[in-house]
Amino acid sequence: MVSIRSIPSTPSSLTHLDLQWVIKHREDRCTLCGRCTSVCPKEAIYLTYRRQRMPKLDILKKKRSSEYRTFTGIRQRTEPANRCIGCGMCATVCPNEAIGPEPNPNDPRVRLLQNHQGEAWKRGGRRNFRETLLDRIIFNRISMLTDPALDAGRHEFQLNTLLGRVLSPEEYLRRKATGEWIPPVREIFPFVIGSMSFGALSPNMWLGLLQGVAYCNEVLGIPVVMATGEGGCPPWVLKSPYLKYIILQIASGYFGWDEIIRAIPDMQCDPAAIEIKYGQGAKPGDGGLLMWFKVSKLIARLRGVPEGVDLPSPPVHQTLYSIEESVMKMIQSLSMAWGFRVPVYPKISGSTSAKSVLNNLVRNPYASALMIDGVDGGTGAAYNVSMDATGHPIASNLRECYLDLVAQGKQNEIPLFAAGGIGKNGNVTQNGMALIMLGASGVHIGKYIMQSAAGCLGSEQNRCNVCNIGICPKGITSQNVKLYRRLDPDQVAERVADTFMAISTEMKKIMAPLGRSQSLPIGMSDAIGIDDAAAAERLQIKYIC
Repeated sequence: MVSIRSIPSTPSSLTHLDLQWVIKHREDRCTLCGRCTSVCPKEAIYLTYRRQRMPKLDILKKKRSSEYRTFTGIRQRTEPANRCIGCGMCATVCPNEAIGPEPNPNDPRVRLLQNHQGEAWKRGGRRNFRETLLDRIIFNRISMLTDPALDAGRHEFQLNTLLGRVLSPEEYLRRKATGEWIPPVREIFPFVIGSMSFGALSPNMWLGLLQGVAYCNEVLGIPVVMATGEGGCPPWVLKSPYLKYIILQIASGYFGWDEIIRAIPDMQCDPAAIEIKYGQGAKPGDGGLLMWFKVSKLIARLRGVPEGVDLPSPPVHQTLYSIEESVMKMIQSLSMAWGFRVPVYPKISGSTSAKSVLNNLVRNPYASALMIDGVDGGTGAAYNVSMDATGHPIASNLRECYLDLVAQGKQNEIPLFAAGGIGKNGNVTQNGMALIMLGASGVHIGKYIMQSAAGCLGSEQNRCNVCNIGICPKGITSQNVKLYRRLDPDQVAERVADTFMAISTEMKKIMAPLGRSQSLPIGMSDAIGIDDAAAAERLQIKYIC
C-alpha cells in the first residue's frame, strides 16, 4: 500500500504529508470504479489522467533517458478546503479494499490555516477516551444476608421517574378534594434523548429517533421521551399522536415557535413537557449557531427565516433580565398556553449560580423541574475555550443542588435532571445511575445516541467531525438529501430500541444488588463510593480504596 501522491500547483502549496490524514491506495487492486471519489464528502480525492515521466538510468552506458507512461488513477487534493477528514467512506464503498485514510504522524500544517481562519475544531467525538469522574464511581452497597438481593431477571422493577412538581400526599389529597389546580406530572424513563434540533440533525436521523421512541413506548412499554432542541420539529409531528413523546424546547433564538403556536389548536395531544433553554453545557453563556450550510428550504420554512443564512442564537433571552422575570414571563406564560396541563422547566448550564436558579424555582408553583447541563456536554460547534475551560462539571453541581433541596425539605418536590458526558466512554447506565444516586431524577443523553444508533465517526484524532457544515458522510447531521438518504431511519429506530432495552436491563442489574425494586434510588448516596478522597469529600459519598 502506498500513499496517494499529489503534485503541488505552486512552491507554497501544501503536500499530502502536511495533511492530518493521508489516503493510502493500492493501484494493483484498484479497478477505477470511481465509487470512492463519488462519496467523499470533502472531494479530497479525484480521478485523473496524465502522462507521467519515468526516469531511467543505464549504468553501463552512463546515459540517462526517460520513459513515459499514461497514468489513470486516483490522487489526493492538498488544498485545505478539500483536506481529507479521515471519515473512511472511501474504504466503506471500495469493493476491492484498495483505499483508505491513515493518520499522518507528522505535525499537520493545515492546523495553522484552520485556526487562522477563526474556525473552531468541531468534534463529533469529544474527549471520548478521557476517563471521567462518573466512570470511577462504583456501587458498593450490596444486599446479601442482611437484606437479600433481588433476582434481576425475574423480579419486577419500577424503573420510571417523574417529570413535574410532586406534591406531598397531604397536599395532593387536599387540592383534589377542594378542586384546586394540581401540577402536571409525567411518568417517564429516566434516560431521556437530549436536545438535538431538527436542523442540526438530518430529517432521516430525526425520523429514526422518533420511530425508535414510539416503538419503545408502544411495543416495549418503556416510556422514553426525546427533546427537540431549538428549532421546533417537523410540522406533521405537532399534529400527530407522537407529540406526547416529545419535549418541545424554546431557546433564545425562538426558532420554530411560530409553527408550534399555530399548531396548538390542532394538536391531538399535549407534549411531554416544555423546556426553556437558557444555557448549554458545551458553550455556557454563548449562543448556538446553525450554519448556512444546513439551512435548507425545509429548515428555513420551519424556522421562519430566509434560506441559506446563518442562524445564530443570542447568548441569553433578550426579553429577560433575571430569573425572577424568567419565571414570571416564560414559565407561567408557556404553562398558560397549554392550559397548565404540561410541565414547564428551564435548562441551564452547570455553574456556581445553579443553586440560585433552583431556589427561585422552588418558590414558584409553576416550575416543574430543573435541567442542569455540565461542562462535558455537547458535540456542537463550540470553540475549544468554551468546551474545555468554561462551565462546571455535572457531578458536584448536581450534588450541591440536591443537598440544597434536602436542607429545605424539598428533595421530593422539584426533580433535577442532569446531562454532560454521560456515556461518552460507553458506560451510559453506570454514569446515569451514579448521577441518580447523587440526586438526579433522570439524565439526558445525546452524543451516546448519535454514536450508538447512527454510527457517528467522530474521534479524538479529529476524524470526520464535520457535524456543523452539512457534509456529514453518514447523513446524521446533514441537510443535503444526497447525504442523508444514506441513513436508514428504520435501522436508527431499531438501534434506539436496542439501546434502551440494554439500559433497562443494566439498570435492573444495578438495582437488584441494592435490594431496591419499587422506585429509583434517587439520592441513595450511601450505595456509591469512589477511590478519590477529595472527590468523596466533595460529593459526600464513601471513600474506598
